[in-house]
Order: sequence, then C-alpha cells, then structure tokens
Amino acid sequence: MNRQFSLAGLLRLRQAEQKAAETGLAAANSRSSSLRDRRAEARAALADSTGSAGDSASLLAIAAARASSQSMLAELDALAALADAEASAAQDEYTEARRRAVGLEKLENRHDAAFAASEIRAEQGALDEIASASWHRKAGT
Repeated sequence: MNRQFSLAGLLRLRQAEQKAAETGLAAANSRSSSLRDRRAEARAALADSTGSAGDSASLLAIAAARASSQSMLAELDALAALADAEASAAQDEYTEARRRAVGLEKLENRHDAAFAASEIRAEQGALDEIASASWHRKAGT
C-alpha cells in the first residue's frame, strides 16, 4: 500500500477553500455586528434627543433633523439586512466547504489506518518468519 494519500493535493485545496470561507464568514459576521451596533447607537441617540421648539423656525429645524435621522435609520436598517443576508450566504458557503473537506479528511484517516494495518501485518509476517526459521533450526539439531 502506498504511504502517500493519493488525494492529498485535493484535500489541501479543500482545506484552503474552507479556510477562505471561514475568513469570509468572520468578515461578514463582523460587518453585520458593526452595523447592528451602529443602528442601536443611532436609535439610542434619537431617543435621548428631546427638543423644545420656541418658535416656528426651531420647530421646522427639529422636524428636519428627525426626518433626516429617520432616513439615516432606514438606510442603516437596509444595510443591516443586507449584511445579515451576506452573513447567511457566507455561513452556507462555509458549511459547504467544510462538508467537502470533511469527506476527504475521513478518506485520509481510513487510508492512514489501512496503511498502518498493512505495515503491522508485514512486520508480523517478518516476525513469524524469523520465529519459524529459528524453530526449524532448533528442531533440526
């Protein structure tokens, strides 16, 4: 039996793909978390802002600020939804890459176990031959 696993190159490729997918997943999760944090901070800042209008110009300024803030929150919500979708897609990609790598890793483990067993059988055969030859020499004398 050949010591070298014949699919070792493919296994390395699959493991590299898995590592790249893992990196992509970490980046997507980081973006999603960052956007959720920014959205929460913006909502908290808006909740803390209380304005009292003394005249109509102040009232218009407060209304414009709130409209701008709502627009910003809507944009953050859309970005967060997009980031969550990207994170989900990255999770699916990582899961698929992991599935492909695991199958080859199992094959490699079976190959290694079969190779070890064949080496043990060969060693046992050599030991049996030595013992048999020793017995025949002693029986002949």
